[in-house]
Amino acid sequence: MINLLRSRRSIRKFTEQKVEQEKINLLEEAVLRSPSSKNGNPWEFLFVDNPAIIEELSQSKPHGAAFLANAPLAVVVLADENKGDVWVEDCSISSILLQITAQSLGLGSCWVQIRKRPHDENQTAEQYIRELFDLPENLRVLSVIAIGYPAKDRTGKPFEELQQDKIHWNNFNQRES
Repeated sequence: MINLLRSRRSIRKFTEQKVEQEKINLLEEAVLRSPSSKNGNPWEFLFVDNPAIIEELSQSKPHGAAFLANAPLAVVVLADENKGDVWVEDCSISSILLQITAQSLGLGSCWVQIRKRPHDENQTAEQYIRELFDLPENLRVLSVIAIGYPAKDRTGKPFEELQQDKIHWNNFNQRES
């Protein structure tokens, strides 16, 4: 697992190669095995491989979503907000597990934040996606995860570049144990 974390980077450029169904099945299994508070499982996942719909998803917000247009697969991470007050946390966990599983399968991915982001001055990105997919009122949209084969290799950050000053022991001002 640590090697996956060491090599993982956000990927925003993908090849045109489709993600094989066997890999999609594993991605589906991974999100369904995601832990959640009190086993409430508030999440729902909308897998999208239709290029025209992915193109529409890429227009969900003015910044940080355009690259979705070249992703062969997008996963919209949703939650039934009536199933718990920690749906944001539960869906965040499933989103990162989806990304780590994609990495383990030789795929790249990138998180697109939707919750609390604008589409334009009249509508949120979440409302835009809600209308795009005719979502029920109880479902909220956290993120969209772009997935595909990376167009180029990106290496993980070297250990020396990790922000060691973010680690504290027993007291906020103590850096070592």
